[in-house]
Amino acid sequence: MTETTLSDTNGTSNGAAVPKKKILINAFDMSTDRSATKRKLDYWIDLAKLLERGGINALFLADTYGGYDTYEGSLDNCIRRAAQWPMTDPTIPISAMAAVTKNLAFAITASTSFEPPFLLAKRFSTLDHLTGGRFGWNIVTSWKKAAFKAIGLDTPIEHDERYAQADEYLRVLYKLWEGSWAVDAITENISDEYIDPAKIRTITHNGKYFHLESRHIVDPSPQRTPFLFQAGTSSAGSEFAATHAEAIFVSSHSPTVLRPKIDKIRELAKERGRDPQSVKFFATFTPVLGRTDEEAQEKYAELKKYASEVGGLVLVSGWTGIDLSKYPPDHVLTAEDTTTDHRVRSLLDQFTVVSPEIPEWTPRVIAEKASIGGLGPVAVGSPSTVADELERWVREADVDGFNVGYVTTPGSFEDVVELLVPELRRRGIYSETEGEGLTAREKVYGKGQRELRGDHVGSQYKYDVYDESKA
Repeated sequence: MTETTLSDTNGTSNGAAVPKKKILINAFDMSTDRSATKRKLDYWIDLAKLLERGGINALFLADTYGGYDTYEGSLDNCIRRAAQWPMTDPTIPISAMAAVTKNLAFAITASTSFEPPFLLAKRFSTLDHLTGGRFGWNIVTSWKKAAFKAIGLDTPIEHDERYAQADEYLRVLYKLWEGSWAVDAITENISDEYIDPAKIRTITHNGKYFHLESRHIVDPSPQRTPFLFQAGTSSAGSEFAATHAEAIFVSSHSPTVLRPKIDKIRELAKERGRDPQSVKFFATFTPVLGRTDEEAQEKYAELKKYASEVGGLVLVSGWTGIDLSKYPPDHVLTAEDTTTDHRVRSLLDQFTVVSPEIPEWTPRVIAEKASIGGLGPVAVGSPSTVADELERWVREADVDGFNVGYVTTPGSFEDVVELLVPELRRRGIYSETEGEGLTAREKVYGKGQRELRGDHVGSQYKYDVYDESKA
């Protein structure tokens, strides 16, 4: 797959046609909310088949640990409004979805805060094997007090330190995934040897946060290291992303607000010796589609009748540490209103930045925005109208693709596949899968790039170059 292959008839560079960037689309879902069908395997199997039919790049399954209890200082509204509650494990349905698809990739959220690297390495190597390399990991660090208490810890790790911990966590994983097994360790000799133990290195790691002495127990999977996603654009998050992430999830109400953050991370990646364009950015985006603009507006008006504004406030209060129940509906929020530490700093920062789209942030505005589409843009219109908006974000924010959310399920993803995808294909801006059997990384970087790029930090840990005595 090439990133820019079709001509843009709207512009030229030195007299030559300017190539258009192909758009990558991930479908964003969670194993949560009011829909009890999500606790049945058929939901996930049917969704995977639908997304495969639409040529969607990946199904991204978010996760969370613990409930949101900032709003009114209680978990009750989180539970009552089904605001990411209940939440089942997103890992479980992946094998079933992989069995009924050939091209769709899968990415799940998992935290570096709650389990030893060895256990995650084993599980994710297994998933990469069983999906044929169509697996990615959204790396997160955890901050909720409720989640830490659930595993027996009283206090979350401070924001910047948890990124330092995550950096060490990733380096342990690279040693296991990239540096433990030689490519020819499995000999399959007809004599009494299947694997040559001399070609499986014992990893010994003694760091500030983690200690390990073991060979990786799973043989190298198709990608070795799963395709690496990350979310968060705080200062510490950006440094981490520029070092480790191959793709970054970003969220903003405005492309002009988002662009400087993307430019900054690309510059940080360049300073680390990486090709800055190899870091791919996926923006949160929620379309409400109709066959015409009028039909879409009617659908949107109907959907708003069922949106839970309190549910939206519960989530935003949890993400930012601002108890929005304490303020009048038209109170203009600032960073000084935060009441709890350890929260998602990049989301908190959004409320100090305004734009023509949102001139000020108040609980009333947040409730309206968060109830449909979270804190990202909602585009309402025909396929042509929504496609125009996607192209605007690519042009103005320099994003590479979108994490497309749903308003109803079923419904929203069917509209994306049946209405939006054909329009994007007609415009020549939709990334197509070149044949079957590509890994998650190849679907982004092109056929042949199954493993980490040479300019990625993880490549320093490959078996034939890594020297543990110098680590």
